Amino acid sequence: MKKLCLDCQTPVVGRSDKKFCDDQCRTNYNNRLKATDDSLLKQINLILKKNYQILKNCNPDGKTKVKRELLLQKGFDFNYHTHLYTTQKGTSYIFCYDFGYLLLDRENVLLVKK
Repeated sequence: MKKLCLDCQTPVVGRSDKKFCDDQCRTNYNNRLKATDDSLLKQINLILKKNYQILKNCNPDGKTKVKRELLLQKGFDFNYHTHLYTTQKGTSYIFCYDFGYLLLDRENVLLVKK
């Protein structure tokens, strides 16, 4: 059974461990893989950037209490953040870069700036 090129599916001639018929096919294949990986990264970064802008715009004073619904209306995605910060008292703040929030209850959120 002949081995087929991973990019163009033509028969591969040469070494038994060869995966591509030529350098162009190898380049095309790897660029396609990289584009798929980068696409997910770009999508996540866009969400993080949007979350950051929403937190920044809703918190001009550095510490503000807002309704959770307001953040949701502006398109905030609570599933994406950059890191957590836990105080000595055990309170966990969720951060998107240098802007963060603390869920006070089901309706209210405390916005903070690091």
